[in-house]
Amino acid sequence: RSCSFTGFSTVQGRKLGCPAGFGRSSVRSRMSLKPPKAYNSLQKGALIWDPKPLQVKKIFEALKKGLNEYLGAHQAELDYLSGRHKDTKRNSRLAFYYDLDKQIRSVERYIRKLEFHISKVEELYEAYCIQCRLRDGATNMKQAFSLSPATKASRESLVELYRNVQECTEDMCFIEGALEVHLGEFHVKMKGLVGFARLCPGDQYEVFVRLGRQKWRLRGKIETDDSQTWDEEEKIFIPNLHEKFEIKVTELRGLATILVGVVTCDSSSFFSPKPQAIVVDITELGTIKLRLEVLW
Repeated sequence: RSCSFTGFSTVQGRKLGCPAGFGRSSVRSRMSLKPPKAYNSLQKGALIWDPKPLQVKKIFEALKKGLNEYLGAHQAELDYLSGRHKDTKRNSRLAFYYDLDKQIRSVERYIRKLEFHISKVEELYEAYCIQCRLRDGATNMKQAFSLSPATKASRESLVELYRNVQECTEDMCFIEGALEVHLGEFHVKMKGLVGFARLCPGDQYEVFVRLGRQKWRLRGKIETDDSQTWDEEEKIFIPNLHEKFEIKVTELRGLATILVGVVTCDSSSFFSPKPQAIVVDITELGTIKLRLEVLW
């Protein structure tokens, strides 16, 4: 099992430092980042939304925890292989020794990639926190100047502070988009519906899963032996900082459709090196549940 990261060295360039004051160059001018098509937040001319620092912090902490768990698992594997490597060297089984040496080098390279990935995520979040504090400071100053007597100097200060708030907001949104590049992929597998007496042979259902603009629509049927057949079994989703999974299940009866339920699911718990078994209550009473497996 391996983690599907979308490029370890997407953000390259000089280290992001703390700006000396409000009169500073934009964060984007110090980051050489080519905007991939999958991330609308990085598109030229894209609308700037309101940054959500609390949500970004939540995803960052979950992402860092998952990456460190991956790192720990591969470090344990490296220690195990290194121990076997020493034993094999003493026993002089040449062919097996070289094969083991190749494995060790492969794990070491992957560990270096993980460490680099973690450092980039931390660097981006540190830059994000700096811009957040600068924006909060400029916002507080703007409010203070707006309450003071209207003079030419105060009006000029308000204009400058407004510009600084806009720049910080744009930089925060840009960093959010850059951070999304490092979130990896979610491989979602359909495991079927659970409904006890609610599911009968011949029943047909449609499951619609949405994450932002990404959509997955699949249909399934309850067979006579209570097994289930689905036209698709797996879908890859690109994680998003702001969007949650939205799941809608409908029952198909001829030309009619009956809504079973709509639920939302937070993705912050999916950043784990182990496959996550997800059971979602589709109805309010939990009489129909949806079983999914998420592999990061």
